[in-house]
Amino acid sequence: MEEFLKPLGITKYRLAKEIGVPAQRIGEIVAGRRAITADTDLRLCRFFGLSDGYWLRAQVAYDTEVARRALQAALQKITPWAERLRDGGEPARRGRKPAG
Repeated sequence: MEEFLKPLGITKYRLAKEIGVPAQRIGEIVAGRRAITADTDLRLCRFFGLSDGYWLRAQVAYDTEVARRALQAALQKITPWAERLRDGGEPARRGRKPAG
């Protein structure tokens, strides 16, 4: 968000006042301590002339990347279902007797 503010010469405090939210909210978002909500997205999109959802999509992309990095080891241990079927190794079913 700061990349939008600097060229326009708008402070976080001014942005907060212009869109009707507490200055602390904008400060926390810029610092990465608070996520964008639908409410804040709509206000920011209106102010910056962007399509609704722009900031939410950016938030989801950021959250996904943070999670991907945090879960890297765990994700590597998960074998995709299609890969198992392709290799002919359907996982055993728990609690069920084989048919037949």
